[in-house]
Amino acid sequence: MKQALLLIDIIHDFFHPEGRNYHPRYEDVRKHICALLEAARDVGVPIIHARESHRPGPDFEQPKLPPHCIEGTWDVGVPDWLDLHPEDIEVRKRRYSAFFSTDLDLLLRERGVRRLVVAGVKTHLCVRATIQDAFAYGYEVWLPREATSSNHLHLAEASLEDIDRYFGFVVTTEKALEVLRRSA
Repeated sequence: MKQALLLIDIIHDFFHPEGRNYHPRYEDVRKHICALLEAARDVGVPIIHARESHRPGPDFEQPKLPPHCIEGTWDVGVPDWLDLHPEDIEVRKRRYSAFFSTDLDLLLRERGVRRLVVAGVKTHLCVRATIQDAFAYGYEVWLPREATSSNHLHLAEASLEDIDRYFGFVVTTEKALEVLRRSA
């Protein structure tokens, strides 16, 4: 089964200590994301970066959240450790789900991808919304538990339970690495 690694919101705002939505727990998440990236690159699995990027001005999320991750700002920049490659695919999203009003589904279908290994932040918002939509579109989804987290642990844990029960497979990073390496 063709697969892709889908990374959610690996941007300064979440992964740099000066980011407004940074959480120290994300340092451990980073290590697992790097392992997944290395494995995906080793076997030629497509890597997709879905990054939050809002336009300046009124935004649908603003009644619930203050303005954040405005396009063109440092907040939406990519951390140095991410090691982007020219063949990587970028999807800019303005809502929680990487599928909502983007061409992510089309990109995946054009490549024949049926399985997604997903990693990133926040588990209870963007990761969960993306996985729920991926399931609705018919993708098999694997989420390495150590490669995602949130600033609200109780919400992250509830989301992991829901994802594993209803939308996909919550596994260890080691298991996800095995799944990625099956592409070789």
